[in-house]
Amino acid sequence: MPGVLDSLGSCSEPQIYAREVAHYLFNSVTGDEAEGPALREQVAGFMAVSMWGIEPDEPHRDSLAPGDLVLIYLGAPERVFVGRAELASAVHEWTPSEARLYPGDPQSGVLLAQVDEWDPPVPMTTVLSKIDPSEKAKADFAAGVVRITAHEYETALAVAAGL
Repeated sequence: MPGVLDSLGSCSEPQIYAREVAHYLFNSVTGDEAEGPALREQVAGFMAVSMWGIEPDEPHRDSLAPGDLVLIYLGAPERVFVGRAELASAVHEWTPSEARLYPGDPQSGVLLAQVDEWDPPVPMTTVLSKIDPSEKAKADFAAGVVRITAHEYETALAVAAGL
């Protein structure tokens, strides 16, 4: 890569900055296509094909990037984490082969890597009990994609490792 002319007229190497890894919670709730055990099976199906659908109006949709880390969460009434993954792609329209493989409705989403399904699931109440209340972590979310802190992510992993 060619250098950049600095203010003194000499050539210097360009600065390349690494993007910070972001942490998210992918939230599935009973208001989605399935309920109870069927919801858990549906989410397991998404994890099995290493794909997660993202609706067009989803918050953070345009921020999701390869390398970001996600917790997979079944919201109310279950309120349990069922796994973790790394994003292998940004949000994109499914290719024809991806659309045939994906077992859900959204026409776009992300590919997942290093998917780890947790059995037993990790109760949100257990994770919240390990987080300082001043951090204002909570168990219920209106959005399907929720930005979380690295500390919240690491706390959920630590609880999962201890089960």
